[in-house]
Amino acid sequence: MKDYNNSKNSGRLIIVAYRLPFKIVQEEDKSRLVQNSGGLVSAVLSLVSEQEDSIFNATEKIQWVGFSENSPEELKGQSMTNESFQAHPVFISDEINENYYEGFCNNLIWPLCHYFPSLARFDDAYFDAYQTANKLFFDKVNEIIQPGDVVWVQDYQLMLLPDMIRQQHPLNKIGFFFHIPFPSYELFRMLPVNWRKAIVDGILGADVVGFHTNDYVEYFLKAARLVSGYGNKLHYINMSNRIVKVDSFPISIDFAQFNNAYDTSEVISAREEARSSLKEKIIFSVDRLDYSKGILHRLQGFMRFLENHPEWHERVCFVMVVVPSRDTIEQYQNMKMEIDQTVGAINASFGNIYWQPIIYQYRSMSYHELVGMYTASDIALITPVRDGMNLVCKEYVASRKDEQGVLILSEMAGAAEELGEALIINPLDNQGIADAINEALLMEPEEQQKRMKAMRERIHDYDVFAWTNDFFTQMLMLEQEHERLKQVFLTNKGIDNIRKAYEATSRRILFFDYDGTLAPIVPDPAKAIISEDIRKLLLDIAKRDTVVIISGRDRRFLDIHFKDLPVHIIAEHGALIKTKGNDEWTLNESYEENWKESIKPILNMYAKRCPGAFVEEKETSLAWHYRTADDKEYAARRAQELSWQLKNFIQPELNLQIIDGNKVVEVKKTAFNKGTAARSFVEENDYDFILAIGDDTTDEDMFEALPDTSYTIKVGDDLSAARNHIRNQEEVFHFLSFMVSSLPE
Repeated sequence: MKDYNNSKNSGRLIIVAYRLPFKIVQEEDKSRLVQNSGGLVSAVLSLVSEQEDSIFNATEKIQWVGFSENSPEELKGQSMTNESFQAHPVFISDEINENYYEGFCNNLIWPLCHYFPSLARFDDAYFDAYQTANKLFFDKVNEIIQPGDVVWVQDYQLMLLPDMIRQQHPLNKIGFFFHIPFPSYELFRMLPVNWRKAIVDGILGADVVGFHTNDYVEYFLKAARLVSGYGNKLHYINMSNRIVKVDSFPISIDFAQFNNAYDTSEVISAREEARSSLKEKIIFSVDRLDYSKGILHRLQGFMRFLENHPEWHERVCFVMVVVPSRDTIEQYQNMKMEIDQTVGAINASFGNIYWQPIIYQYRSMSYHELVGMYTASDIALITPVRDGMNLVCKEYVASRKDEQGVLILSEMAGAAEELGEALIINPLDNQGIADAINEALLMEPEEQQKRMKAMRERIHDYDVFAWTNDFFTQMLMLEQEHERLKQVFLTNKGIDNIRKAYEATSRRILFFDYDGTLAPIVPDPAKAIISEDIRKLLLDIAKRDTVVIISGRDRRFLDIHFKDLPVHIIAEHGALIKTKGNDEWTLNESYEENWKESIKPILNMYAKRCPGAFVEEKETSLAWHYRTADDKEYAARRAQELSWQLKNFIQPELNLQIIDGNKVVEVKKTAFNKGTAARSFVEENDYDFILAIGDDTTDEDMFEALPDTSYTIKVGDDLSAARNHIRNQEEVFHFLSFMVSSLPE
């Protein structure tokens, strides 16, 4: 499955996470570093051990940067290395850590991302501490980082770190993974403007940004657009000098570990003990103590089940294990008290001397005890009200080597997207939970096997090792995309090579964009007029070569400005074509009418809300211009919102494309573009020299559609599919003048 072909593996892998995955164990007069067996640790070790050719040097120890609860004095003289890892502790004072970790991370970001905004506390001291702590992590990375090292930053505690590393080490590869839900923009915008911008820009310092689900990806992309103005194409964000890939990577578990545990003596013993001591049917759940886990709603759903189905009384037992977490905090203490009271009330109402409906335990479980309960239970009841992924449900499925058992899973868990064969419920719907429990208890073994088998195959194929590999494969693919879109500015030698190729050929075709290429970008589009020097140069070239003006402008504008030049004209991004010497325009045969009526009111509404913006109705497209808007920053935000609303409003069957141009948002049919139009000209004749120059995002279609032998030139320094760049519009004239200078008039 590994997919790191032709990669460079000169550097080490540096993991940066809030905590070090180790603890120092004192044994007599010696101490040793003991690493935990968490999923991320196992996945990284697997990636290294199984990989000969990776994006990093697999023979080097993994460098792990994380917070240490030990003081520098306690760690002084201690070995911070083992056979696989070199640990680099970050020391944070208690005062800073209280406002950073307990404050900003757990009292603000955690409730906001889990859709509990009423529990979020906004405190300037929190954000100050968050910045300070992220800087401490950066300082440690900065101490150890070397050229070629790959840095993988983990989670919401370190959202500012990727950009800090990028600013100081622009050539190192950086990944970032967000392990909790990323909230919808309506929640994210509750953060103060400078906080949310710092977070978005901080995350976008990475090359690859990962989330658990595509919903979280889309929420982040919307935040990136509305907060920092970055659009995207197929989850690639072009940041002018580099590209960021934002994608979903659903984290998983070590399937083989849980599957194989089924037959171990410890698990068999735990399973048999559970089955002998409990009732006919067993329901099981295990969670950390947290309001996001939906524990109280789960209890209410189980109580509704007992009310509705007395036939199951004394035949079913709900084993609910809650693992202690943050129970020194008053809010969590109150939550635990409410759970205790609810369990007590249910047991008192429905239980008797022979039967306790809920066996509630507030403790941690050993691994073998946990898998024993997974494999003994008939139902796993997993009902978080919001969860980034939820690995408990995947552990349950992986452990069921017998292909029996029923998973009841909240639709609010990220894992619900992958585990559709589970009984999917709304965790706030008590009746829905009650009905699902009854359905699960009555499910035939054949149906259980069918559902379980499908889920197990999916988790087997995409386990935690596949997840890690997937992330780094995307990083490698991004490197290849950078190579394809690299900026190569034309030197005198490069320009001379094009001139020589031009001279050596006779069947030449040249494509020129208008705004930003032949004419300067000006506040009023109506005043963007080509200079007399450019006009004369175009006339000279058109006398001996095929010249095509290819623009998003309407045909009336282009008719006026090129009526006396012997050139072909393509208007409205390929929708209309007028050939040289012909007075008639031809409408693209793929164009379909009757779509503007539903789109134009949206554009008009945004124009009314943004003074200076206006809507231009062309024959085949609609354009919302904001170059002349009174407040440029406000207009840019409205443009971002407009693009996002249009992309969500437009139905696929309309076949419409949203184009984010230079101070314009345009809507057109997808059946044609500058690329299809340019290609139609090239295919008509056997040209031996093809040149295309453009500056806008719409010109990328043209650059990508033309043959590999073409000379394609991007005006400006944005990453582009064009093979070469020139700095600005003024240089276009000088380039063309030099290219044709040696040919006779």
